[in-house]
Amino acid sequence: MELNHTHDASARSWLESANAPGTDFPIQNLPLGVFRRQAPGETFRAGVAIGNQVIDLAAIARDQALEGAAAQAVNACAGDALNELLAMGPAAWRALRHALFDLLKAGASGPGVNAMRASLVPQAEVEYRVPTRIGDYTDFYTSIHHARNVGRVIRPDDPLTPNFQWLPIAYHGRASSVVISGTPFKRPMGQAMAPGASAPTYGACKRLDYELEMGFYIGPGNALGAPIPIAEAEDHIFGMCLLNDWSARDHQFWEMNPLGPFLGKNFCTTVSPWIVTMEALAPFRAPFAHPADEPQPLAYLSSPANTAHGAVDVQLEVRLESNEHRSRGVAPDRLSATSFRHQYWTIAQMVAQHSVGGCNLQPGDLLGTGTISGPTPDQAGAIVELSVGGTKDVPLPGIGAQRRFLEDGDAVILRGWCEKAGAVRIGFGESRGEVLPANG
Repeated sequence: MELNHTHDASARSWLESANAPGTDFPIQNLPLGVFRRQAPGETFRAGVAIGNQVIDLAAIARDQALEGAAAQAVNACAGDALNELLAMGPAAWRALRHALFDLLKAGASGPGVNAMRASLVPQAEVEYRVPTRIGDYTDFYTSIHHARNVGRVIRPDDPLTPNFQWLPIAYHGRASSVVISGTPFKRPMGQAMAPGASAPTYGACKRLDYELEMGFYIGPGNALGAPIPIAEAEDHIFGMCLLNDWSARDHQFWEMNPLGPFLGKNFCTTVSPWIVTMEALAPFRAPFAHPADEPQPLAYLSSPANTAHGAVDVQLEVRLESNEHRSRGVAPDRLSATSFRHQYWTIAQMVAQHSVGGCNLQPGDLLGTGTISGPTPDQAGAIVELSVGGTKDVPLPGIGAQRRFLEDGDAVILRGWCEKAGAVRIGFGESRGEVLPANG
């Protein structure tokens, strides 16, 4: 995607909080989500984050503040989900983004700007919901570093499966248990087989884990039986979010013989509220290639554009906040940090692989990237990696404690942002979830 005036690093907004150093939501970002005020009678509707405010797109539509294609796009945002907008495709998304940018830019004036000012709602006063009606959720497995780290726990002598370097692996997840950031969940119950045991036991998960991932939402879908070519894949991707694919490792490792994840994964998946559009991410694209001495993608998973800028350089971190952190007023401990550019497969390749057999993706579908781990131990995206399968303590220096897996009361906080010389930093906000005691 080519850069345009919405990526201008010198652009400023008349909303001062959008110009604050380190803000996740400058005028160059403009991510979309679904929100409502925390007040009786409020309904969910689409919004755009700018500084410390939310633009109420339903109010913008009602006031007829936009014209042409942008007006058609904002009219699709009056409901409680973004599916209708996502189905409209890149031209509509671009028209809306550019119109909002022009009205928010410093020096802008007129009725549209007045409507924009009147539509603002402080983020401190709102709550969010999952931004689309997710028909289907698929989670990939595309970090070679994560695959090797976890593979060594299960298969020390042969950690990487033969197919990993040839195709983006995935499993179909549970859309109904995708929740918005801030939603707590109960520790899951299930079966596990202890090492050396002759029979499994039933009980609460003892090896609860998080997974640092990103998610991306599908825009226009494809007809059943009509694959999406990799050269067209990004026209079907609206934008990206943070995603935590919580994992019951003891249940997962027992049940994955021979099929894929089931109860080990279906109890909760947490997403951040805001979808950062692919257009906003354009300045942070990077070249993509597999090492020359490793298998190269088959033709249907390769294109010149994917090679030139298929990677996305998103900086990511994981923090843990326990009950003790909260009671003592101590900041959460950082567990790891990495970048999304380390993934072995790109989002375009994931879409192409998902649809190559004729699977019909639909507007609002959610795809997860799989755990994001870098090449060094401190860049691991899951605690099963940091603790080497539960054999090593992971320190929490803020409270003088440690973890091997998650305990009740632990909250895991994912954050992500993009920054580089010559571009304005943009962020994703956060994905936060807290573990509650099991029902059993």
